[in-house]
Amino acid sequence: MKFKVDRTLLQRALAHIHGVAEKRNTIPILANVLLSYEDEHLRLTATDMEIAIVEEIAASGSTSGSTTVPAAVLFEIVRKLPDNIEIEFEHPESDAPLAIRAGRYATSLNVLPVDDFPAMVAGDLPHHFLLPATTLRGLIDRTKFAISNEETRYYLNGIYIHVDDSGAHPTLRAVATDGHRLARVETDVPEGARGIPGVIIPRKTIAELRKLLDEGATDVEVSLSDTRIQFQVGTVLLTSKLIDGTFPEYERVIPKGNDRLLRVTKKDFAAAVARVAAISQERSRPVKLAMSHNLLTLSAISPDQGIAHEELDENTVTYGSEPMEIGFQARYLTDITDQIDVEVEFSFAESSAPTLVRDTSDENAIYVLMPMRV
Repeated sequence: MKFKVDRTLLQRALAHIHGVAEKRNTIPILANVLLSYEDEHLRLTATDMEIAIVEEIAASGSTSGSTTVPAAVLFEIVRKLPDNIEIEFEHPESDAPLAIRAGRYATSLNVLPVDDFPAMVAGDLPHHFLLPATTLRGLIDRTKFAISNEETRYYLNGIYIHVDDSGAHPTLRAVATDGHRLARVETDVPEGARGIPGVIIPRKTIAELRKLLDEGATDVEVSLSDTRIQFQVGTVLLTSKLIDGTFPEYERVIPKGNDRLLRVTKKDFAAAVARVAAISQERSRPVKLAMSHNLLTLSAISPDQGIAHEELDENTVTYGSEPMEIGFQARYLTDITDQIDVEVEFSFAESSAPTLVRDTSDENAIYVLMPMRV
């Protein structure tokens, strides 16, 4: 195998690829990237047996072939080479190292057999539809913060995608929850998606897909079955297993009768939360919200540091119900308000009941937040 490739093209491809390669060396071949050169194209493949990512870029050379080398090492080498340079690869199709040359720089990397590199087969994917990249990016960005990190509740370790037919107009929904907060965002159902099964896309897949969506693609081609999902984003093909589990009946935890409404300017509210929460380094310490007529007082107490409080008045607050107090973890409040543009609407029932949170300018997203005892 012998070919040359532009350093900028290769760095961009490796940036997509190397995050999927398994960094823990339990199975050494999974830490490698498969390089395959043929007909003026270099194909790069990485997998951890749960996700596979393939990207093809232009190259030029005299001899086709394949080999595998450590993905992280190759990425670091290419990243540190100067711009506007061609990188030459040469491998004699044996156990010999892969020779790499760029200008006056030269190195060689140990290889592992191509035959040991696992092939992740997508199988039959009967459902196909297109989503604008901006739409998919919005679904991910407004829900991923609520994905659970608790491995024992594996069915919450991703974003649940399904079609909801309960309303007058069917919607494509993305839902995530960790039991403390829930995010539900919806959009119009794209053509071809009406019959899709409800699927849970794993957290790592979401993270890798989100990186690709910043690369300027206009549309994303989505294909899926009950067990696999595939995303074609520009020249990159990302295939992933789905979480084999049942997502909870999330609609049961979305409150329906909360009638105490607080509206507050997002910018002022977020800044006040950050200031009062700064009194404590404990991430789980609550911030208390005390409401009365068009007045909101935020406060936090730290046994070690003291007390902090801040008032927001009628210039930024609208509240017309009876006075009440309720507490939330500061980080959870921030995670939700980060998704909101101008004004936040809280719908309360009582201090121990779930709170509904909305963006007053976006009817397609709702958030649920469980209170803390204060």
